[in-house]
Amino acid sequence: MDPVTESLNELHRRISALTGGEVASYIPKLAQADPDDFGIAITSMSGHRYQAGKADTAFTIQSVSKPFVYALALTDLGPDEMLRHVGAEPSGEAFNAISLEPGTGRPANPMVNAGAIATTALVKAADPAARSARILGWLSAFAGRPLDHDEDVYASEAASGDRNRALAYLMRSAGSLEDDPYSVTDTYFRQCSVRVTAADLAVMAATLAKGGLNPVTGERVVSQDVAVRTLAVMATCGMYDGAGQWLLNVGLPAKSGVAGGLIAASPGRFGIALYSTPLDTEGNPVRAVAALTEMSERFSLHLMHAPVHLTTTVTDTVHAARSSRARDSAQAAVLDRDPRRIAVVGAQGDLEFTETEQLLNAVVRATPATPGAMVLDLTAVTGISPGPATMIIATLADLQRRGHHVAIALQQPFLDQADGHPGSWTTTRDDAVAWCEDRFLSGEHPVGAQDIAPHSQ
Repeated sequence: MDPVTESLNELHRRISALTGGEVASYIPKLAQADPDDFGIAITSMSGHRYQAGKADTAFTIQSVSKPFVYALALTDLGPDEMLRHVGAEPSGEAFNAISLEPGTGRPANPMVNAGAIATTALVKAADPAARSARILGWLSAFAGRPLDHDEDVYASEAASGDRNRALAYLMRSAGSLEDDPYSVTDTYFRQCSVRVTAADLAVMAATLAKGGLNPVTGERVVSQDVAVRTLAVMATCGMYDGAGQWLLNVGLPAKSGVAGGLIAASPGRFGIALYSTPLDTEGNPVRAVAALTEMSERFSLHLMHAPVHLTTTVTDTVHAARSSRARDSAQAAVLDRDPRRIAVVGAQGDLEFTETEQLLNAVVRATPATPGAMVLDLTAVTGISPGPATMIIATLADLQRRGHHVAIALQQPFLDQADGHPGSWTTTRDDAVAWCEDRFLSGEHPVGAQDIAPHSQ
């Protein structure tokens, strides 16, 4: 198992035990959801996908659709015209609050229901059916696969949606909504009933995090400018009346939905999505909030923390390394004919989530097919966050269990914060390679790999 998935599984096991919150019941169909469902999914900028728990369980997107439909309307209208119809200020109020600007009736922002309904009405289309179809196609492009509607949830939402209709009629009376309130809200209900999984939402969030480029399909869904503005509105308004506290504690643009979905985007790093149905008093999934809060701290994800990376993380990969240590002719002959190989992967700079994922993918590619040795050269690394340190140690421990010798070369004790101490730790690459050579010459097994046949000299 790769270290990212292993880390997600460990987090999932702990957070699953968290209780509290209530499943949304104001839409009757949502009240039937399983309160024990909990899934986590991550999509990186390179398109790698990781998940734990019920990440493939389908549920309706609900308010998580808001930033994506905002991006569509913003693409249609441009920023100035969009602001004329829908504001961009946090309301400090609940998602279904009556939050309209005095005198104009303009909604405070596109993340509250009033603003989302107005935003849906701004999507260009010939008629409501065409608008609904266009929104579905748009959300599918973000997800990287065709999505569909949950007709039962749509019917339940339409039957219980009087408050949203009231918001639409109020905006119509104030002059901020031009279309028929009933047809607009019906389109909005269909938008909210689009069926997704946490795995889908992680790709959608990653597309925003990558500046509008879907990292799985390679398709440009929106322009970088639209993606940036969408992430900015998510950061300030996405978590409703808890948005300020969220930005302070977690520091990521995010959006939740009453069906239990929660997305967050770490720009230039990854998109993450979680699914858990019990909600707190602000309408956010309890387990998802707890998991993301912890992940932000462990992986140093806060926007205000992110350093500027000016270097390539992986500096070099060597598939058959030899040290400079003097060997006699018999030893040299053994090393020359040994089918096992010593691979070396070097890295530099600060290692946070994205950098560590790149490094460990390089390790996976370079690992010898026949049990051999892996040297991780971190002598040019200047810092490692706690979460990435755990990922590195877990990867090397797994290689050791599979019969490989492992060695780490590093100048600073950056990995001491993680549990475990696999293989040999040296201060130079050459010493690490020489240590692996010595293991080959002595016929020594890696710890935990005694089932590997002994090497005969």
